[in-house]
Amino acid sequence: MGVEGKTYPAVTSVIEPERVAAFARAIGADPAAGVPPTFAAVYSLGATAPLLFGDPEAAVDFAKLLHADQEFEWDRHPKPGETVTSQGRVVSDISRRGMRFLTFETHTRGEGGSSVCRSRALFVIRS
Repeated sequence: MGVEGKTYPAVTSVIEPERVAAFARAIGADPAAGVPPTFAAVYSLGATAPLLFGDPEAAVDFAKLLHADQEFEWDRHPKPGETVTSQGRVVSDISRRGMRFLTFETHTRGEGGSSVCRSRALFVIRS
């Protein structure tokens, strides 16, 4: 069941200006101010889908999953219209007291390979 160290295929996303503007309005930010930092949840967390939904080896039961923690570290913010690529890997996969703790890191790069941000998420899967 342990998938510690496993790397998943990269996922490419386009930072669609209309979607960024709608996101900004939804969080009370100015759509003209560029891509809000929290929009990283949209493009970066897409890289978790193969782990959470498509990996029989990881055997994640989504119905029992709790997204317990999330942090981001930015090198820069992407621009509207930019294509970014996020790749994720399982940093740790630990079982304790009937619960499973998966730590997943994602590194997002922009066009030309420049670093955009790194993300670390903790998923807890209850028994």
